[in-house]
Amino acid sequence: MLFKKTATFITAIMLSFAALFTPFPSHAEAHATNSYQSLENTINAILSDASIKSAMTSVTVRKASTGEIVYEANADRKVTPASTLKLLTAAAALETLGEDYRFTTDVLTDGTISNGVLNGNLYLRGQGDPTLMKKELDQFAATLSKLGVKKINGDLVGDDQWFDNIRLSPSIDKSDETYYYAAQISALTLSPNADYDAGTVIVDAKPTKKGYKPKISVTPDEGIVTIVNKANTVAKGKRNTLSIKRQHGTNKIMVSGNIPVGSSKREWVTVSNPTAHTLAIFKSSLSSKGIKFSSTSKNVRRQAPDTAKVLAVHKSMPLKNLMIPFMKLSNNTHAEILAKTMGKKVYGEGSWNAGLRVMHEYATSIGLDASEWHFEDASGMSHKNKVSSAQLTELLLLVRNAPWYGSFVKSLPISGIDNRFVGGTLRNRLASPSVKGKVIAKTGSLNNVKSLAGYAETKSGETLVFTILTQDHKDSTLPSIDKIATAITTTPIY
Repeated sequence: MLFKKTATFITAIMLSFAALFTPFPSHAEAHATNSYQSLENTINAILSDASIKSAMTSVTVRKASTGEIVYEANADRKVTPASTLKLLTAAAALETLGEDYRFTTDVLTDGTISNGVLNGNLYLRGQGDPTLMKKELDQFAATLSKLGVKKINGDLVGDDQWFDNIRLSPSIDKSDETYYYAAQISALTLSPNADYDAGTVIVDAKPTKKGYKPKISVTPDEGIVTIVNKANTVAKGKRNTLSIKRQHGTNKIMVSGNIPVGSSKREWVTVSNPTAHTLAIFKSSLSSKGIKFSSTSKNVRRQAPDTAKVLAVHKSMPLKNLMIPFMKLSNNTHAEILAKTMGKKVYGEGSWNAGLRVMHEYATSIGLDASEWHFEDASGMSHKNKVSSAQLTELLLLVRNAPWYGSFVKSLPISGIDNRFVGGTLRNRLASPSVKGKVIAKTGSLNNVKSLAGYAETKSGETLVFTILTQDHKDSTLPSIDKIATAITTTPIY
């Protein structure tokens, strides 16, 4: 994605990345000299403020060039990392799968084509591609049409056996299941747009006339989702109380409340059973090409036989490109899909148990203390996940030596850059001229948990590696976290 900026700003960003790409030598666990005393005093003052003082915190700052500790406060305290856990997930995936890894989705048959009729079953087989969209299913349908298929005397079969049957990680509460950040994980899933929130549909609500129901549309507009519209259009200026939620255990999306004239509302809503949803959309794509099924055909789920013939194949973008929407937008579904994919590659088991085992083993292999990392998912959704700022900064240091580090650091949000695929979750934070573009870091956010971990360029052009973890505070600690990040970039180092 391209965005406009001045030549001076381009130069500043390039210099920042040049510093970030510079490998560091082997480092000792040592404290830097007192040239950082001013920074230490500033951070101490921030952490002593009433707005964060009662929070459980863990903060570590290191020199990227040597690994020396510039600042630490409760560095070994284990705190819930929220989405900063994705730093480990991303690094493990790049190491285990490789930058050029692509997800495969294919169409197969166990039958033969004769006189426009496919006598046999048609299989849609997935490997968890979170970027699969309706346009790819339309292309599959077009390929079958070119092969002369007009009718199918068999079932439409979804093969999602690449992953196990567990759809939700242990941390997902029943109340979360309607929301995009808690989508079900399936090896055969579909995204509604290029944000790639797999396993969801986009629901748009627009008011009509006062006293009438609003207009509701769904993307993609076919499939197994049904809308129950109990909402009402109210006068302009009234409060928007519209609610769009999926009824638990069903594919009924309930729309209720009031929407005022002149407003609108959009929600990403999860589907129950992404495999069935993807199959239904594929059947619609086939129908649009004039391909019909016999009256006895069914949509079913099972594994394609080894003897099935491949008719069409789609490869996803490489992992290094997927890293951008994954990390910039902090996509939970991508994290969990990558975990199961790592488990499948290393242990032949597309499960959370296998995937998280790979992540622990990766941590050990690069010199981290895996016993200091406790996690039950790969996205950071669980409040039971725990790690210290010391370990996260160590990870951020060690990955700088990896051959895929360029893809890793490029995927991190950049402070104050309003382009979603550049600034990501930091696009509206740290935007002052002295900080804009100088913090490249992963954000984390859960109820009463806020975190930030990554790289920052100091006033003197040095790169520091930092992690700020906070939890158990009734008010948001984001202002304090941003003050610390600002201090790292603006405090003079003598």
